[in-house]
Amino acid sequence: DRPMSWACNRDNYTSLFRPRKLPSVSQFCRRVQGSRFQMILQAVYKELSRSDEQTVLSFIDGRPLPVGACSKDPQARPGRVYGGFARGYKLHAFTANDGRINAWSVTALNVSEKKVAEELIRHVSPKGLVFADGNYDSYKLYDCVATYGGHLLTPNRTGAGLGHRRQSPHRLAAIAAWSGMAGYVYKERSSIERTFGNQSSYGGGLSPLPAWVRGLPRVRRWVGAKLIFYHARLALRRATA
Repeated sequence: DRPMSWACNRDNYTSLFRPRKLPSVSQFCRRVQGSRFQMILQAVYKELSRSDEQTVLSFIDGRPLPVGACSKDPQARPGRVYGGFARGYKLHAFTANDGRINAWSVTALNVSEKKVAEELIRHVSPKGLVFADGNYDSYKLYDCVATYGGHLLTPNRTGAGLGHRRQSPHRLAAIAAWSGMAGYVYKERSSIERTFGNQSSYGGGLSPLPAWVRGLPRVRRWVGAKLIFYHARLALRRATA
């Protein structure tokens, strides 16, 4: 929760962790923006999150990351949030039932959740049940999940399945399932709310965007670092349980 210039000041390190030599602020910023740094972050994230491991139940959802109303950030766009509208960004996440995040993306707040969800699904190739809220009720997403052997389940819209246009057989099957056990099983979708909550429940977690985190590339790096901390904490808690 400090700007990058803070990391270039030797006074901010204890004697045990103080490096012998630190880059200048400009050098550090250039290195952070480089491709080698991104590859290191991706490798660390993949190792800690075990993103290739899937669970029987998975979830898709988005978490808004608003900025102040007076922010001059040109890449922060207006979009709908709970209770109204705001400007900022959104974290889109495909999460496993055990709290791990298999895939994620950060976009402007006005980007369609369905569009990003389709990219996440193709990246993960889910094999089990995938739960999402009503914003993801789309025949394209149902077909996309079914392509990999999975099954999507979202709440039904009024009159769902009664139109005259092409209907996805996988979506129609999900609509029919709501008359059976689907409603009971769908209660597990609250797991992703706990995952989002746990990301912010400790010092250094995924808190609201600081004032110096603006612009989509910087927001993505900041969120990515926070998710690395989250998975490191998750692995440590499970190892000591």
